[in-house]
Amino acid sequence: MALLIFFVIILSLVIVQTLIPFLVKKTVVFGVSIPEQNIEEPKLAQFKKQYAIATFTVSAISLVLYAAWALINQLSDEQIVIVGASIQFAIIIFSISLYFYFHGKTKQLKQAEKWTENLKQVTVTDLNIRNQDEMLPWYVYTLPMIVTIGLIIYTFMNYDLLPNEIPTHWGPNGEPDAFTEKTPFSAIQSSLFLLIMQMMFTGIHIATKNSGIKLSATNAIASKRRQLGMRKYSSWLLFIVLLVITIMMSFFQLTTIHPNLFEGSLLKLILPFGALAIILIGTIIFALKVGRLDKEESTVIEGNITDIDDDQYWKGGLWYFNKNDPSIFVEKRFGVGWTINFANPLGYLIIILPIVIILFATFFMN
Repeated sequence: MALLIFFVIILSLVIVQTLIPFLVKKTVVFGVSIPEQNIEEPKLAQFKKQYAIATFTVSAISLVLYAAWALINQLSDEQIVIVGASIQFAIIIFSISLYFYFHGKTKQLKQAEKWTENLKQVTVTDLNIRNQDEMLPWYVYTLPMIVTIGLIIYTFMNYDLLPNEIPTHWGPNGEPDAFTEKTPFSAIQSSLFLLIMQMMFTGIHIATKNSGIKLSATNAIASKRRQLGMRKYSSWLLFIVLLVITIMMSFFQLTTIHPNLFEGSLLKLILPFGALAIILIGTIIFALKVGRLDKEESTVIEGNITDIDDDQYWKGGLWYFNKNDPSIFVEKRFGVGWTINFANPLGYLIIILPIVIILFATFFMN
């Protein structure tokens, strides 16, 4: 089961990493903003193709060798997990290295060809676009929190039924493989961490919903479709991921209180794998759907204007630092989704504070 899980994860990673250059908005190539008049430049298409071929080839070979190694040798789940995780990191590091190589090549090409030299940089605003935003309302994200709070109360009500050793981690087979001594805190630890994560997800959603909606000056219709579509689909994906994690963690908590509740049931095995499958499939569908939103139709472009060139605020094309932008989250330049405006302290509060709380509780409260 561990091999199957990691095979699916790595395969999904290979697909997404290979397709990323073709899924970002078309006026951004390897983290560099490109005037719409130049997006058909053959060298840009060549860069994307070279990245995709190299990433897919190296990743696919690694995946095949990993599967063959695991099938030929009699290995423990721990060995399979360690090597599988290492391969994931190796693929990510390799693809990021390729990204930085082609980021530099694209930046050099843009400067050498002087694509923005004779273009007027303008900003377009649609005052009615907020009324068309179909992101989920924030209070929808509180529903999983209510479930978790109820589960915490239920755990305390049945504290005497809990075993002396509380599970803290579950393996690929759905069975607990790490334990801690029973205390009031350890009894609700996993549910408490889940609640903190739910609060973090809600904060991310609210911050994303309040972020700026940036339209293209040269193709406002396509950029509007992409922005609204990405906001809508990302809010749904975030909620689905949160819901799936809540169901899975609530199931594990209930089996801790009532160990005989699902004794002999395949649900312990199916639920973790099913949750993983839903998240991976949802992520791939989201990326593919959003990736097509601004590429479905061509538009006649006015020859002497372009969008504001904000490359100066993107460090390496990946990290956004702009004190003048009140948005906490902005659209990624490499990848599909959102990234933090690192010049806005609220982003650190939403993302890092919950992680610090969880780490502190894990190491100092047990």
